[in-house]
Amino acid sequence: MLSHLEKYDILLASNSPRRRELLSGLGINYRVTSLPDVDESYPNTLQGENIPLFISKLKSKAYRFKMKKNTLLITADTIVWLDGKVYGKPSDESDAKRMLKNLSGKTHQVITGVTICTQEKEVSFAVTSDVSFSELSDEEIEYYVNHYHPLDKAGAYGIQEWIGYIGVCKLQGSYFNVMGLPVQRLYQELKQF
Repeated sequence: MLSHLEKYDILLASNSPRRRELLSGLGINYRVTSLPDVDESYPNTLQGENIPLFISKLKSKAYRFKMKKNTLLITADTIVWLDGKVYGKPSDESDAKRMLKNLSGKTHQVITGVTICTQEKEVSFAVTSDVSFSELSDEEIEYYVNHYHPLDKAGAYGIQEWIGYIGVCKLQGSYFNVMGLPVQRLYQELKQF
């Protein structure tokens, strides 16, 4: 379906095994590339979807030196947004427990910013999903953090893991976006690229 992309060497700039799994589901050939310590800081004036959009563009700029004429680069960043605050990756297990306690019984947004670029063209977009958690007990939060160690996940959880099975009571939007890559929208953008 995306045969027009065969002329490109497609690079996914991500350490995320979930993003790799989701991109593989589109049936395109790509390679993974990763740089240590890409700057992910952003102006504190940014709100909501502008944050992951800004970071996905920042990541694409960091990889420009690796790009050749036929390179198509995909970068992404995901945040959890609740009550005007960003919930990124937790710094440690107690931070993960604090985040989950804050998300418990509330609806938050998961927002992923994606940038697709070649040397000639750049397209960026953001996708938002609303996720509602039921009330989580301290024991459930403790169990999840101790057994699943969600320190590499925005908001300290993976919807595809135990906490998603028992905690997510409502989802509006893309499930795959909550996992870290809005593949439905990415497919549409790649079709037109």
